[in-house]
Amino acid sequence: MRLTFLAFSIAAVAMFWVAPSELAAAQTDTASEIRIVLQSQQDAWNRGDIDTFMNGYSRSDDTVFVSGDEVTRGWQKVLDRYKKKYSDRAKMGTLTFSDLEITPLSNDSAVVLGSWELKRASDKPHGRFTLIFHRFPEGWKIVHDHTSAASPP
Repeated sequence: MRLTFLAFSIAAVAMFWVAPSELAAAQTDTASEIRIVLQSQQDAWNRGDIDTFMNGYSRSDDTVFVSGDEVTRGWQKVLDRYKKKYSDRAKMGTLTFSDLEITPLSNDSAVVLGSWELKRASDKPHGRFTLIFHRFPEGWKIVHDHTSAASPP
C-alpha cells in the first residue's frame, strides 16, 4: 500500500513538473503555425493572389467574415467579397500584418488579435482584426474574421 502511494505521488509530481513545459511548447508550436498561415496570406496578397490568400480560411459554409455592419457567411462569399472590393492591384496595395497576439484556446482552436495596413498610392487604410483559428487535418484555418478599419485621418 505504501509503495503504491509512493509510486502514485512520484507520478503526480512528475506530471505537474512536465505538463507546464509541454503546454508552453504546444502554445509555441500553435503560435508558430498560425504565424506561418498569416505570413502566407500576406505574401499571397502582396503578389495580387486573392485565391491563394483565401487558403488561410476554412473552405466551409460556416466561415464568417464581419466588417463594419456587414456579415458575410461562407468561404465562397468571403472570396467574392474580397474580389469585388479589391478588383485590381492598385486597390489591393501592399498588406502588412503586425502586433499579433496569438492565444491558444484549446489544442484545436486559437484567437488572434492583430493590426493590418494597406499601403496604396493614394492612402494607407489600416485597422485591427480578431481571428478565430481552428486546426483541421490540413492545418490551421480561419473560421471567423472580424476586421475593422480605423477612421481616415
